[in-house]
Amino acid sequence: MIEQVEEFLQKSFSHFLIDQDKKNSNIPHFYIKPEGIVPIIQALKEHKTLAFQFLNDLTAVDWLGTNISTRFEVLYLLKSPKNQHFQIQLRVPVEEGDSVPSITSIFKGANWPEREVYDLFGIEFLNHPYMERILLPDNFVGYPLRKDYPLEGPGQDYLIENLLEIHTKEDITEGI
Repeated sequence: MIEQVEEFLQKSFSHFLIDQDKKNSNIPHFYIKPEGIVPIIQALKEHKTLAFQFLNDLTAVDWLGTNISTRFEVLYLLKSPKNQHFQIQLRVPVEEGDSVPSITSIFKGANWPEREVYDLFGIEFLNHPYMERILLPDNFVGYPLRKDYPLEGPGQDYLIENLLEIHTKEDITEGI
């Protein structure tokens, strides 16, 4: 199966593939340029034989402090239920401040994982229908899963102060 996927990607999308050393992994993976992620995932999903119709996971890795040249990778784990749940991983290298096109137009279920990656790593997804924090408060400072995020945090007192201020301004009798 991996040979079929590799042949399909080389034949149809070689201009989007990045020739990079493979990591030691039991999941076949391909490095993709950010601008190629939407057409490749769309084609893999609609392909009659390959049929990668299930987005199993979407996450990111921060490579700061390693010998890997790019700062982040956005990872897409796709499964093909038609082919005994064969799975592949697509890796998109991203530098700090760069963004990746959203795949919510292909997989609606990518909505929350993309927001989670944004919330915890600060990687934005272009054309996402609602690119805002999902787990942390709107006034949270920084991205806590980045390796350069301080272990003690930037200090969370401001969060409590803001919450108290917000609630003291509310009129709880309103609507009664």
